[in-house]
Amino acid sequence: MAQCVAATVRRYLDELGDSEPTNLHQLLLEQVEKPLLAVVMEKARGNRCRAAEVLGINRNTLRKKLQQYGL
Repeated sequence: MAQCVAATVRRYLDELGDSEPTNLHQLLLEQVEKPLLAVVMEKARGNRCRAAEVLGINRNTLRKKLQQYGL
């Protein structure tokens, strides 16, 4: 998984060319977190308690993140 992320970040930076990236950390988190939450919720069949347990986060934190990403 780490190799996939590294390759994607390299490709993104290469595509920027001479432009300086800004807010890369936040961009990466948002791009990874939303699909992660969606897939885990799908596998948990919408059960937030189970999804929070799989993710290792508090159920309230999961609820807030689902709202944040419109999931």
